Amino acid sequence: MSLTFHLDPPVDRALRDGIVALWVDVSNAGGSVGFVPPVGPEAIRPELVKHLVAMAEGRTRLLVGYDEEGTVAAGAFLTHNTHRLMRHWVWLYTVMVHPRHQGAGHGRDLMAAAADAARGFEGIEAIRLTCRGGTGVDRFYEACGYKEVGRVPGAIRVAEGDDRDDITMLLPLL
Repeated sequence: MSLTFHLDPPVDRALRDGIVALWVDVSNAGGSVGFVPPVGPEAIRPELVKHLVAMAEGRTRLLVGYDEEGTVAAGAFLTHNTHRLMRHWVWLYTVMVHPRHQGAGHGRDLMAAAADAARGFEGIEAIRLTCRGGTGVDRFYEACGYKEVGRVPGAIRVAEGDDRDDITMLLPLL
């Protein structure tokens, strides 16, 4: 089963509910997308609203992967920089593939679709992202062509006594 990726799909109730459900399922499966399990839709919705506002303001773009049934199965947000000296790269946030679709190459497909989308943005030369240390996801991003360019030890407090590194990674697009 393959996923079909769409940049900036029309935002309607089905898409919003699909992203919330994806975010909840990824978080509760241990994905490091801003929450620690257990988490429910009531915690995710306010974060999604922040992304939707940034989209409405033109600062953020949404990339969604749909499975063959039309269900939201993957997603990521690409955010433009507002600082005048950093407008040549974008941030990639909240990279998610539904747990039932993991292990089939869809994560690599999502990352390739994000890079293709960013290449289509005027003046963009690179993508930056951050990830939580101790999860192994940095090795996945490295396999997708990203290079570690910074690390802040213990910057992410998952729980009392469980601090993780905040790893910054970069993918040059040129």
